[in-house]
Amino acid sequence: MLEKMRNIGIMAHIDAGKTTTTERILYYTKKIHKIGEIDDGQATMDFMAQEQERGITIASAAITTEWKGYQINIIDTPGHVDFTAEVERSLRVLDGAVAVICAVDGVQPQTETVWKQADEFSVPRLGFMNKMDRVGADFFGSMEDVHTKFGAECLALQIPIGQGADFEGVIDLLSMKEIRWNAEDDGETFTETDVAPERLAEAQEWREKLVDTVASSDDELTDLYLEGQEISVDQLKAAIRRGTINRTFVPFVMGSARHNQGIQPLIDAVVAYLPSPEEIPAAEGIRIKKHDEQEKVSVPCKESGFPLGLVFKIQYDREMGALCYVRMYSGKITAGSMAFNVGKKKRERVNRILRVNADKMEQMDSVSAGDIAVFVGLKVAQTGDTLGGEGMPILLESMSFPEPVISIAIEPETLSDRDKLKDTLEVLSREDPTFTSREDAETGQLIISGMGELHLDVLVTRMKDDFGVKCRVGAPQVTYREAVTAQAEHTETFSKVLAGKENAAVITVQVAPREQGAGNSYECTVRNPAIPDEIFAAVESGFKASLASGINYGYPVTDTAVTVTGIEYNELTASNFAFEACAASAFEHACEKASPQLLEPVMNVDISCPKEFVGDAMSQMTQRGGIIMGQDSKPAGDIIHAQAPMAKMFGFTTQLRSVTQGRASFSMEFSHFQVKPGGLGSI
Repeated sequence: MLEKMRNIGIMAHIDAGKTTTTERILYYTKKIHKIGEIDDGQATMDFMAQEQERGITIASAAITTEWKGYQINIIDTPGHVDFTAEVERSLRVLDGAVAVICAVDGVQPQTETVWKQADEFSVPRLGFMNKMDRVGADFFGSMEDVHTKFGAECLALQIPIGQGADFEGVIDLLSMKEIRWNAEDDGETFTETDVAPERLAEAQEWREKLVDTVASSDDELTDLYLEGQEISVDQLKAAIRRGTINRTFVPFVMGSARHNQGIQPLIDAVVAYLPSPEEIPAAEGIRIKKHDEQEKVSVPCKESGFPLGLVFKIQYDREMGALCYVRMYSGKITAGSMAFNVGKKKRERVNRILRVNADKMEQMDSVSAGDIAVFVGLKVAQTGDTLGGEGMPILLESMSFPEPVISIAIEPETLSDRDKLKDTLEVLSREDPTFTSREDAETGQLIISGMGELHLDVLVTRMKDDFGVKCRVGAPQVTYREAVTAQAEHTETFSKVLAGKENAAVITVQVAPREQGAGNSYECTVRNPAIPDEIFAAVESGFKASLASGINYGYPVTDTAVTVTGIEYNELTASNFAFEACAASAFEHACEKASPQLLEPVMNVDISCPKEFVGDAMSQMTQRGGIIMGQDSKPAGDIIHAQAPMAKMFGFTTQLRSVTQGRASFSMEFSHFQVKPGGLGSI
């Protein structure tokens, strides 16, 4: 049955119509019996209270539906840059994606972000050109925009009958029929007619282009094409499927989701051209052997194989606790059985397995390779953990997420709320890896960090509304980082008498800078079988804790390589505590020798504004130390691409609105950390 399954995501820029498109797919596949609208807060996939209030998607919701005998697992992802981790988590486990593109604005800033993320995970995709009925819609221009920005070969499967206010329907280039949707029954039925004589020449020209593009990428069709033989629709469809899965081209269909046009051909295209779990490359994993030796293995998607799944999202439910969304890559896991958490080396019971229908759940006896389900009862699992069997411990690559760049202090209104607040922060950081919390050693304040002001605003509102925590919030602060800029080595000797017993340890460590954005790395080159595993674990724990707690200013350390080159071990005086403390001290002294620097986050800023205000918007950007990187001209206005230090961007919204009469907007996402001129003294 794997060939009858599709795991797809809907991805796009905010406001391109992702959730509206998903609602229509669910309606026409009979999953819901009434179309919900974002504008009236009734969208099925946006079931969180805040999503309904704000009209944006925050959490990627999963839902399973059926179409013509095929099972389609749909994951609706957020379009706002602050929730980029949600998008990345989803793309990691998808087999294919539908990129929703606005026919008026073409490629928008967040479209670029999700497209690049999809490229990174090699996700085949289809294009859906939405809002064809809007004034200024341009199917061919927007398709060319995709080609220019991403270098993608775009394949039009349809051409429009009229555009903007004149949009009537589409001409299907494979069947050479005109399709129009009936407004009386919400587009559930449509009529197919022969192509009108006045449109026949254009339709034939575009069909010729389609055949030419597909044939040139497929050896089988190239021979038929060169011999002048007729290529059947079935042969064309099979070749389009191969080309889509190989990411040779991106097929495009179109419509207006808001006005119920073009959705059924989109679902047909998902089934016809996007891959089943069997057709994507086998998952790559790392097999853990004795003494933590590692071996790369590929895991074919087979129900008969050993069990292997990836936890790609965790959501908290008041009644059921942590809901772990799992994508199965191999084998089968049954409800009530034990699953082995490979990374944490712990066994956990899977109490229940649920099929997810947005906010509704149905029980399942088991979940098999290729499928997506929710596990209830896992206590220690986190996003990115691998679940499998002890006999074959394979670690699927863990997910890496961007560093949080903005922090706020948070405190409970009463002492009795403090424990509740800490528990809530733990739940939220387990759900969202880009959200972290820590206690400031000097002030005792709780500090929470995230990807942007909206991100933290949403999380604080959830704490108050969903978890009932009464708390006060401080002003936003920039989250800085520290890093070494030179290589240094240090040997640390630790000795302390506790309860009459000597605790001693000696560690030699080397620290060195890594390239910008590479993150931290830890390696131990000591290979001494006499040293027990728990000592190595204590040393690693000590260094990792030190990386989190900083060098001079208490900010997390980034882009630093830590290599342990020597460990002196004496079983009479050795203890886990001694080696952990020795590691922390060794790290501190080695970093002091390695010219540590303070780094500040730099953001990519995309400003969308009318042409007449471009100069004012640029001026506001440069006044804040921003650098203009480029500019795009769109029918709806210009988009200015810039980079600026995060610290200078607070209050930018108000300034930008005041100089553009409230007509400009901007989005920001983290770019990189750079050395802060003047250190902390310049703040």
